[in-house]
Amino acid sequence: MNCTLFFLFIGSVFLGITVRVRDVMDTNVVRVKENETAAEIIRKMLASGVWSVIVERDQLPIGVITERDIIRRAIAKDYSLDQIEVKDIMSFPLITISPDASVGEAMELMTEKNVRRLFVLENGKITGRITQTELFHSNLDVMLSLSSMHYQI
Repeated sequence: MNCTLFFLFIGSVFLGITVRVRDVMDTNVVRVKENETAAEIIRKMLASGVWSVIVERDQLPIGVITERDIIRRAIAKDYSLDQIEVKDIMSFPLITISPDASVGEAMELMTEKNVRRLFVLENGKITGRITQTELFHSNLDVMLSLSSMHYQI
């Protein structure tokens, strides 16, 4: 009997294949200085096509600022976006993961820390980021690939 196997193993290993963070991470990481204003950051986000940026002090990451941080911590409180500095509204600490971690581990860490993105730390440097959306897409790709495989049972 032929049947289609439709199976997603969130632990990220199936048929000896492990999907790693490095396989799905985005390497477009934007960095900003802690004293830049929220208005400047929004312009950088739009120009770069990203919605989260690393905040740095002396070229070291100290936090992250997202569009949600700006909305919740600045706009909702009627702060002037031209005056408020990102260090005053950023999220910290920066939650990081190894590029060699599995996507399952990334999902677990996001759930545990209640965050939507993780930054990839390799050899002491931020080399990328992975978001819930990217994890969803990678799992969807696996599901679609597996659903097209036919097995004899």
